[in-house]
Amino acid sequence: MSEKIDGDPAFVLHSRPWRETSLIVDVLSRHHGRVALIARGARRQTSSLKARLMPFQPLALSWFGKHQLRTLHDAEWQGGELMLRGHALMCGFYLNELLLRMLPEGDAHAGLFDLYAVTLTALNTQSDVEPILRRFELDLLSELGYAQPLGHLAEGGELEPTCRYSFEPGHGVVPLLRNQTGYRGQTLLDLAAGNLSDSATLAEGKILMRGLLAHYLGEKPLATRQLLIHLQQLDLHKS
Repeated sequence: MSEKIDGDPAFVLHSRPWRETSLIVDVLSRHHGRVALIARGARRQTSSLKARLMPFQPLALSWFGKHQLRTLHDAEWQGGELMLRGHALMCGFYLNELLLRMLPEGDAHAGLFDLYAVTLTALNTQSDVEPILRRFELDLLSELGYAQPLGHLAEGGELEPTCRYSFEPGHGVVPLLRNQTGYRGQTLLDLAAGNLSDSATLAEGKILMRGLLAHYLGEKPLATRQLLIHLQQLDLHKS
């Protein structure tokens, strides 16, 4: 059945050439989730869509058509001064790749859409991106039904802040086995509470989230994560 959608709030996640003059645009919309749209003629220099279909810009999109054959009808910029640059820009592309890989097409998550918009604003205004990324990763897993029980042992029982524990994706926190490095109890308690103010929690939380996301993403690594790691290594060499 053909559908017609008017003015749904959305962000462009990715676009790729289609035929000679058009684009296929993957968007995150507030009421329809991740949707692929054909933007006919959008690669022409005279196209009014060309300048609007940019990542990280709040849009109102209208489209029509059947499943997987949807055609973009209109795109209206919704204003704002969001201009990600440098490292923040790469972090924005990392968020986009996460959403493209993890969010099923047509699976609406209004809360996730709002979280994404807030996270972009934070990247645009705050210099320390690590707490912003960890918070988004945790909330993304929760929104998609992959909530991780970090604040207590999987089999029941309280965590000791000064002890170290292991974590098994899909199961939870377990006692540390021999020869494992594990995570501080305080790190797990902080992550469960959304407290990302401690540098040690951020450092261990980054390792933990990398493993969790890899578990759900499968064998293919995130291209933007590899690039971020490379950029961080360059920064270390410069310093």
